[in-house]
Amino acid sequence: MSSALRDRSRLALVSVMLTWLVLFIPFTAANAVMLNGEDVPLHRISADECRLCHMEIYEQWAGSMHAKSSAINDPIHRAFYKQVVGSPEAEDVRTKNGSYPVCLKCHAPNAAQEMKTKLDDVPAFSEGVNCVSCHRLKEFKGTRLPNGKLQLGIDAYVMAENCQGPSGFPASFEEHAAQATAGETENPHHQRPFVSIDEDVEMALPLEANPELLKTSAACLGCHDKRNNSHGVPLCSTGDEYVHGKTHVSCQSCHMPISGGFADHTMGGGHDEATLRRALIMKIETEKQNDTIQTRVKIKNQQPHKVPTGAPFRNMMLQVTAYNRDGAVVWRNYEKNPMMEDPNSYFHLVLLGDDGKPTSPPKAKSLGADNRLEPYETRTLTFDIPAKDVALVRAEMNYSLLWPGLKKALSFLPEHLLEAKKVAFAESRLH
Repeated sequence: MSSALRDRSRLALVSVMLTWLVLFIPFTAANAVMLNGEDVPLHRISADECRLCHMEIYEQWAGSMHAKSSAINDPIHRAFYKQVVGSPEAEDVRTKNGSYPVCLKCHAPNAAQEMKTKLDDVPAFSEGVNCVSCHRLKEFKGTRLPNGKLQLGIDAYVMAENCQGPSGFPASFEEHAAQATAGETENPHHQRPFVSIDEDVEMALPLEANPELLKTSAACLGCHDKRNNSHGVPLCSTGDEYVHGKTHVSCQSCHMPISGGFADHTMGGGHDEATLRRALIMKIETEKQNDTIQTRVKIKNQQPHKVPTGAPFRNMMLQVTAYNRDGAVVWRNYEKNPMMEDPNSYFHLVLLGDDGKPTSPPKAKSLGADNRLEPYETRTLTFDIPAKDVALVRAEMNYSLLWPGLKKALSFLPEHLLEAKKVAFAESRLH
């Protein structure tokens, strides 16, 4: 037998042995891991434990809105939470009707697992959507019950007994074979104890493959499908928008693209400028007709959901500006208030109160006008600009996390949450 053939035979034998070890390794009790020989609830495991082996992924997650999703770490969510529910540092807090705060089932799922409201009790609670929050989802049950009521966050899932992974092995099969050939006969990476951040503690986090959930939008829709307020008014309906878009593209395709061989765990969305800039295509066309410059701004939404989407107070403003040869402004479609001066250029959802006037999300009794961009929509806005002295016409799309009125009411928030972000621009020079 040749040397090459012996090597291939040895590798095949090792592969069979490793597969047997993975299939028959004993797992711990339901939703628990071994910690110093004792069962510890999986939902109480901090992301710091995962950092030991997954440093790059941990750093990506730590900068994400998932890591900042709890009312402890997200200033916008905290402001609404304190107004509607109470302090995120207090235990046994309930809503006005005496129920457990449903927002915790998405924003702090580990705490919701125990019906806790004191989010600074253990790190896994304040970490919001941390590693085990997603990697213990076993099966998606859907967000709608037969009676039409919603089940959100962790209520929308069957929770796993072990960590769930997008593939069978967390490392390549060749790496497993090489380690075994070197004498490491145990299956590494989640299948044998390792030293925790506390050097006196040993921990095992058994992992099983679940690509049917973790590689599909089902992993996201439990929290990002739909969210109603206490009056039954849908505040967030990204899931319905996604269905309306009739797409086969998964959420992960855009929000967790593969980088360096792994899914990007920054999970950029409405807070991430790079993600926002990818969302739209914008083009401007100008044509001089006598004393007027007819300007057409074409905006294409490349997303399988509306833009903006998610929280109902997100909005966009299209500003079109004409400049002379010295760079001075000679015309704009609006100066201060696009909602009043050029409502077609203000992309937002209106929530209405009992009196039929715009109101805040908790008080909304019905939906009003909605001129956000539909999934995959191309929209053209036309402007007639006086031609005198115009040398250049520029269009800019600015994205804001909050309505202008909310910015004033929440002026104590950090500046980066209040300032608009330029997510698209185009310009046309006139000869």
